[in-house]
This record gives sequence, C-alpha cells and structure tokens, in this order.
Amino acid sequence: MPKTAYTYVPSASRTNLEIGLDQGVWGWRSSALDRAGARQAVQSLSEGDFLVLGHKGPNSRVAPGGWADITLQHVVVAEVSRPYYTDGAPVWPDDDYPERIGINVLEEERNVQGDALGADAMEALRLSANKQGAAVLRSDIAAVVRLADALSLAADAPSDMTVEHDGADSAVAQVFVRREQAKLRKALLRGAAEMGCALCGRVLPSRLIRAAHIKRRSAATRSERLMMANIMPACLIGCDELFEHGYVYVTGDGTIAVNPKSGSTPDLAVAAKTLEGRLVADYGSHRAPFYGWHRTNIAN
Repeated sequence: MPKTAYTYVPSASRTNLEIGLDQGVWGWRSSALDRAGARQAVQSLSEGDFLVLGHKGPNSRVAPGGWADITLQHVVVAEVSRPYYTDGAPVWPDDDYPERIGINVLEEERNVQGDALGADAMEALRLSANKQGAAVLRSDIAAVVRLADALSLAADAPSDMTVEHDGADSAVAQVFVRREQAKLRKALLRGAAEMGCALCGRVLPSRLIRAAHIKRRSAATRSERLMMANIMPACLIGCDELFEHGYVYVTGDGTIAVNPKSGSTPDLAVAAKTLEGRLVADYGSHRAPFYGWHRTNIAN
C-alpha cells in the first residue's frame, strides 16, 4: 500500500521550494530529521509513494485540528522517484539539506482549502510546520485520492484521452497526468475542432490529436513539461507511437528520419518510411533542443 509524507514549507522558503520542484528533489536539514521518527519516516518512502508539500499557511501554533478548514496558498503533490539518499552537492542557496528524495511533480494547486485534502492531511501538515518541516507520514494515500477527485479532469478533456507512456505508475498518478494533458491540449488546440499532425501533416478531428511531449515527461523538468515548445500535435493513428518509441526522429535541420530499428517488421518499416524526409511542422530554435534530446536519448 503506497504511503504519503506531508511536509510544510514556510513562506520564507519560497525560493527553495521553486528550486526543489524544478530540479525534482526535496531535502531536509539533518537537525529536522533528528526528531523522534522523522528520519525513519523519510527512509521508509519507496518509489511510487507520495509527497505532499504545503506552502504558506497561517500560524501553526494552534490546537490539533485547527488547520482543518484553513487555506494553503500552494499545494504540491509529487510522486517519489528516488528513495532516501544523502548528498552534499549544492542545490539550494541557504543550506545543504543533505537528506534527500527524488520527486516527480504531479500537480500544483493554488489556494487549496482544507477540505480538499481532508482533516487528517491538514493536521499532518500542521504538525510538520511545528517540526521544522520534518516529514509526517501517513500509511495511506487517502488525501491524494481526495484531491484528485476534487480536481478531476477538465470538462473539455475527451473521456478516452491517453496519457504519457512513462512517469505515472499508479492509477492515482495517472489522474494528475491526465489533468495536465487536458490543460496542454486546451492550450494547443485553442478550441479548434481539428488540427494537423506535426509529423504526417494529416488534418484530423481534435480527439485524434495528442499534445505530445517531445522530451519525455519523465525526463523533463517541471518547467519543460509545461513549455509549449516541448509540445507537438501528434496523431493517434500512428505518428504518436512511432515518435514515442524512437522509430522516427527529427534531425537537426527539422526533417524526419527513420531509425533502422523500425525494420524489425516489414509493416513497421512501411509505416515509418511514409514519414521520411518530411519537414516537421513548426520547427525552429525553440523546439530544436527538445527534438535533439529525443534524437539522442530515444532514437539511439
């Protein structure tokens, strides 16, 4: 059963929060984890468990349950991507925070009311605020599920919309990734009923177009995941999968090339060959680094 760790981040640590989210890592001062059970809580986290970060709340020196109906200005839900490790390499400007975990940010929400997470989760965050941001562990993911249900998918997202092929192992994590995909689709389509695929050029109904990350979501930074330069319209009738698995890639001059591995079956070779030599849509310096990452890391 997955677990959830709750950590409160005070107002003064806003810069540290942004850095940690951008770099996919969270850390604690050793002094904060010296408190009873705090280090064991962090060390017990496994890949696929959750970390909920609460930022900018009111005074935490209140009676138990006093945070049940307050508002947190920023709530982050992340999945643990690397279990507990120690590292003194500089990440944050004010301290080392050497006891760390790797995180994959799934969702960020502003002005979250207590009932969206539930009283138990809010109490865990209040306790963390009183323990210098030490992680407070809960042996379930009830609050994460509750928040996912509260947010749900965007109203205009297709019910059968696909999600990223990687970076979302659990069903709950996929809910957040689907919601992110809905936001990206909305920004990409801008209400259009149809759109051309960046690879094959076919104009198709929008429900057959995916807002595909060029640099895989699991490898992208928090900011890269939401950059429209890293998003291309890819059709769901072949191009999305051909690109995703590296059977085709985009060269430095913006043309589509075929990877020799596409010859593993005759029909796959034919499908990839139809794209060879085409100029990918909207290629330019803003997209080149992302296509370069795909060429180096997926197509090779």
